[in-house]
Amino acid sequence: MKLRQLGEDRLLDQLLHRLPFGKTVAVGAGDDCALVAPPAGRNFLVLKTDCAVEGIHFLRRANALDVGWKAMMRPLSDFAATSALPQFALITLIASKETEVGWVRKFYRGLRKAAARFKVSIVGGETSSTRGPIAVSVSVVGFVEKNRWVSRRSGKVGDDLFVTGQLGGAIKRKHLHFVPRIAESRWLTKNFSIHAMIDLSDGLGIDLPHLAHASKVGFEIEMENLPLNRGAKIGNALSDGEDYELLFASSPRQSKRLLRSWRQKFPRLPLTRIGSLIPQSAVRNPQLPGGYVHFQ
Repeated sequence: MKLRQLGEDRLLDQLLHRLPFGKTVAVGAGDDCALVAPPAGRNFLVLKTDCAVEGIHFLRRANALDVGWKAMMRPLSDFAATSALPQFALITLIASKETEVGWVRKFYRGLRKAAARFKVSIVGGETSSTRGPIAVSVSVVGFVEKNRWVSRRSGKVGDDLFVTGQLGGAIKRKHLHFVPRIAESRWLTKNFSIHAMIDLSDGLGIDLPHLAHASKVGFEIEMENLPLNRGAKIGNALSDGEDYELLFASSPRQSKRLLRSWRQKFPRLPLTRIGSLIPQSAVRNPQLPGGYVHFQ
């Protein structure tokens, strides 16, 4: 069956009653607006929206379950970069009337599975038809404590640069099955002073310069130390993007303790020092092979 045969109202009836709601949701999907309890005053409200577009972020032949998983996890990876906890999500699905209903149902199963992993309540959204490819927008709201938030803007000269996990994973289809490093990020900000952090969605070759530029510093990178996924080369680590690992900067004074404690807490996930932040004027930043850039 195709969407044109089912119609929007019947489609929503089939999808919305299965969406997960947390205790803080007063009115969820199916009404004009969702109503939720606000976070405590000691927290910042965190908002993020991200999209997944057919032909850019996934191919039509990809498993719809995986596409739903990825669509939800993309904005949650940005929450990890801020050390924030997600709570609520809004889903906008734009699809052709010729789209198979079975594909949409499977896609929503992937969304629900991903949301449940981090106890996110899907509280609403929108559906629309299009003559073009499928596009999905996921907006997420959550919170972070005022003494725990991290941005990409506060890196300091002399900071060590670390990355979690392994890079170049897109060649092994990691971009459809990744888990955002929210737990690791929360542990980091609870136990260490993290000066700047970013998630590696566009590739180290783009995201590291983004962090350095925002912090108004330069960087040195030790190519031989890059942790590579099996079968990946340095070029993949720099340019492929969609690793969804964390890149962060912290004081070298805590690096030994950080590495030791990390191995004890996350024995199956590598943490690797890959370089440092340097004065912006000391040396021109190397031109790294870039990752994905929209509109180019």
